[in-house]
Amino acid sequence: MKTGSREFVRAVPRLDGMVVSAVGYRTTGESPGLHRGLPSPYLTLIFSLDGPVVSGLTPEQAGGADAISTDIVLGGLHQSPAYVVRPEHEAGIQLAVHPLAARALFGVPAAELTGDIVTSGADVMGRRAADVRELLCERDGWEERFAALAAYLRQRVAADGTGGSVRPEVAEAWAWLARHRGAGTLGGLSRHVALSERRLTALFRAELGLSPKQAARLMRFQRARNTVVRSVAAGGAPDLARVAADCGYYDHSHLVRDFRQYTGTSPSGWLAEECRNIQAGSHGGGEE
Repeated sequence: MKTGSREFVRAVPRLDGMVVSAVGYRTTGESPGLHRGLPSPYLTLIFSLDGPVVSGLTPEQAGGADAISTDIVLGGLHQSPAYVVRPEHEAGIQLAVHPLAARALFGVPAAELTGDIVTSGADVMGRRAADVRELLCERDGWEERFAALAAYLRQRVAADGTGGSVRPEVAEAWAWLARHRGAGTLGGLSRHVALSERRLTALFRAELGLSPKQAARLMRFQRARNTVVRSVAAGGAPDLARVAADCGYYDHSHLVRDFRQYTGTSPSGWLAEECRNIQAGSHGGGEE
């Protein structure tokens, strides 16, 4: 019987809110398979320390000749799961990046990263990102790796001069949606920022690649998913009807609908796949 080990280490990003969470991970002795990378209100940045990350829009693509393979993963906001090949052993650092920090950290608005679920980070961030990845591989401990990566990202922000700035109406619209945890209305949001719904949606989509309604759904789903994860991590069975009510869903069926869109399966199906990951500590923490 194959036995393996799992290590998940969290760090405080200390990057002025631009990075929402930072997790170092190392697993060995895993049974190869597929992992679902779920949509969230954040961009994903992964520096793999143990071979490329292989993924696809479908399970077939992830396991086929046209799979996406890269040592530095940059994932935009998306509305369906990415399928990631789970190898026997892997290691890396995964960051959840605030989408309004995309200009400062990557030199492009988040909207330019939305077309593809996964982009090569080196293609966007340049050769220096590949050098930093090699540096992270050479470091012995997680604390040193986190510090080196944070220093690199701070240098990118300090050198920023090409990405432009986020319109204040869009920044405030995102903040308003976050305060309401995705439960606010488009009408209330447009009144808050003093723009018509049509104008607000156009500006929001141009910056983020999603409409305010789509962003609100992601925020609501993120909250619901985190609530479910906390319940499982504590050894309980989640009450999905209560989760739906607490997280602003019209009813239980609407929560199930979002789970099916964002995970590709039912809540119970996703939990069955991810239960071991949840108990090992690879979910939740710092992203809500």
